[in-house]
Amino acid sequence: MMTLNKDHIAVFEHQMLKLHQEVNGVKFDESKLEAMRSYYGDKGVPYFSLIHNGIQFTEFVGVIQVGNLMIEVLPKADKLETDKGKWQKILIDMLRAVGLFDIHSPGNSDLRLKSNSILDLYFELFIKEVEYLLHNGLIKQYRKKEGNVTALKGNLQFGKHIQQNLTHQERFFVRHTSYDVNHKLHFILYKTICLLKQINTNVQLHSRIGALLLHFPEMPDIKVTEATFEKLLFTRKSQSYQKAIGIAKLLLLQFHPDVSKGRNHVLALMFDMNNLWEQFVYVSLRKFGKGFQSVITQPHKYFWKPDSGLRTGMRADIVIRKADHTVVVLDTKWKNLNGYNPGPDDLRQMYVYHKYYYAEQVALVYPGLESIQRSGTFLHPELGTSTDMKCSIITISVEPNIKIWQKNICKSVEGWMN
Repeated sequence: MMTLNKDHIAVFEHQMLKLHQEVNGVKFDESKLEAMRSYYGDKGVPYFSLIHNGIQFTEFVGVIQVGNLMIEVLPKADKLETDKGKWQKILIDMLRAVGLFDIHSPGNSDLRLKSNSILDLYFELFIKEVEYLLHNGLIKQYRKKEGNVTALKGNLQFGKHIQQNLTHQERFFVRHTSYDVNHKLHFILYKTICLLKQINTNVQLHSRIGALLLHFPEMPDIKVTEATFEKLLFTRKSQSYQKAIGIAKLLLLQFHPDVSKGRNHVLALMFDMNNLWEQFVYVSLRKFGKGFQSVITQPHKYFWKPDSGLRTGMRADIVIRKADHTVVVLDTKWKNLNGYNPGPDDLRQMYVYHKYYYAEQVALVYPGLESIQRSGTFLHPELGTSTDMKCSIITISVEPNIKIWQKNICKSVEGWMN
């Protein structure tokens, strides 16, 4: 079992971590590098790449826990950024804003662990959800059972009864229906509680996990795959389980036990920053935007069909329909242009959106140090002269206060549209 002490390293996205480098007072030594190499394996992972005597992180942010090493990867909108505490808070607030830190528990629903990693916050969120379910009473479900009983009930399975009970006339092998708490939802929750007991390194959560194991009825261990969760059906009675099961899915499917050494278990909760930025802008426009007829994310359009086979489609990030029914297309990019022009691929993409979505306006939306709007015009393919098709660049300054940031996003987009 893992001890309650851990080495915690915080880095920024795209940052390199070299052998013997010291971060937060923790040295990235040979054992830590080897653990990361082992996790990377032959197939690789999208969260980082291997470099000479080190690793380099990608656009994914979040937490990777390998054995006793926890690496927290934080976003940033400026190359010179050094305030990791600020960006940890911004990342957590962004995840909250897009609904990845929802909670069912009433009353004091705010999480207690204010300054810990995302991994610890997800652990506490799961604990709080299960505590809520236990407080309200675990639900029972019908399930089919087969086995030997001492009283005849259900359907006698004659072949198996003869096979197993020829010398035990007091027993009956039957198939019957049982109504109890032993069902798949609880199997999954119990397996997740046991996982937390195994990998948690936060002292503040240790006793609460122990209390859950004490009060939650012991369940059989099951093999969990993606299919396990796809087969689950939630009814009106089991709706309150959805958030806990969602977190359990996140944790169980991202956990990779070290079967060879039993020390370097891996749990990765990582988020693609481009996807998170897109969702954050979308949620902000839906919540604080005014005068929009509709705001849609990822609407699909086909644009090419082969003579045989499947058609090829495209998905714009955000499509806004204004009150006068005109269409605006936004494409979000999580990077800092630093005053440069967008890449040719991004501009070509916006040209296609202009055509295929019949857009009146299109814009690329970036984070930055200050809010700036620039505009450019697509040129005539033969004459090289300006057309009436424009593509704007909207840079929105990052604000530590998440609500102010969301309102500024709406203000910038609305100001540009009008």
